[in-house]
Amino acid sequence: MKIILEEQIVNEVSRLCIEACTYINKDVLAKLNTHYENEQGLSKTIIGQIIENDNLAKEENIPMCQDTGICVVFVELGNEVYIKGDLNRAINEGVSKGYTEGYLRKSVVRSPLRRINTNNNTPAIIHIETTLGDNLKITVCPKGAGSENMSQVKMLTPAQGRKGIIDFILKVVKEAGGRACPPLIVGVGIGGNIEKCAEIAKKALLRDLNDVSEDEDARLLEEELLTKINELNIGPMGLGGKPTALSVKVNLFPCHIASLPVCVNLQCHASRHKEVIL
Repeated sequence: MKIILEEQIVNEVSRLCIEACTYINKDVLAKLNTHYENEQGLSKTIIGQIIENDNLAKEENIPMCQDTGICVVFVELGNEVYIKGDLNRAINEGVSKGYTEGYLRKSVVRSPLRRINTNNNTPAIIHIETTLGDNLKITVCPKGAGSENMSQVKMLTPAQGRKGIIDFILKVVKEAGGRACPPLIVGVGIGGNIEKCAEIAKKALLRDLNDVSEDEDARLLEEELLTKINELNIGPMGLGGKPTALSVKVNLFPCHIASLPVCVNLQCHASRHKEVIL
């Protein structure tokens, strides 16, 4: 049995919050550089500015975007792990510590109606999954409102099928235009129910941009959607060009015979997420 102290979790979550908002992930930067080499005109200029911004954020140790998001935290808790303390409390204390000490913008309001800021960016949105083994894996994903506000869920009918799924996803990206700060990572969840498809769409955003789905149906959808989205000519920041999306990631889950839930969770080019295994 591995013992993990509450203080360890606080410190690690704090560090992940700061790093996720400050350091661009290598897979995202590589995709941006590839598009920069292949683009021309205004599109190339904008991608170049995004890359320069990301490099400056790393060099100066400052956030790559002023919207440092609401913290979504995914936890994989091994059955041979004993946490000495309260896991949820530790995560929220870590978020508070990270956003305060890292001088990150605090964007969470206590009530969606009264709109009074909590002043420490808590509470985080926490998903806990139990696994086998003696590891505790924590993934911190600060999610900005620009791309989140452009995301949508739709309860399709099974008769609408694959075409209905593609049409809905393209509709969401078109309606978002430049407001979700493209080039995007498009996370898609298909199946489950209304909340499950949203969860797996969010988790799709955590996948490496270079991975290939082991599910053939998901893989073919990813390839077709990426091509069609990049033919929309929305382009970087909505000002035209091919790279509207850097990647499309599709996660599937079993569902009811009468349902076809689909969630499109858009992510801007910042794609903030970092993980640790304790």
